[in-house]
Amino acid sequence: MPSAVSAIPAASSEQALAHFAQAFTFETDCADVHDAIANGRQDFVLLDTRSAALYAQGHLPGALNLPHGKIVDVKLREYPMDTLFVVYCAGPHCNGAHRGAERLARLGRPVKLMIGGITGWLDEGFDLVRA
Repeated sequence: MPSAVSAIPAASSEQALAHFAQAFTFETDCADVHDAIANGRQDFVLLDTRSAALYAQGHLPGALNLPHGKIVDVKLREYPMDTLFVVYCAGPHCNGAHRGAERLARLGRPVKLMIGGITGWLDEGFDLVRA
């Protein structure tokens, strides 16, 4: 009897390649964001989609606080339409970054989600900025 892992066959290599390669167009990770910030190559706007209170307790360096429910066109007018936004929230247990990414996409803005959020950032050993 097969395990729950193998009971549903894996996708073909061709399907897997298409799926995993496409994921990079939607996501980035904590290490890549940290590297861009640390080496002066930040070519994106980093948005913390959590509440102002949580942002004040600790956030990523250079991140702006824009809770997902407040992502509206008027708040983004200073940025050219091709500005890449990278969103994050508390971590994998939080969907605030997904909500923020959806709102940005509805506004026609390029967006990627930083997988792991604050939890992933701290797991990588990176520091937060504290108010």
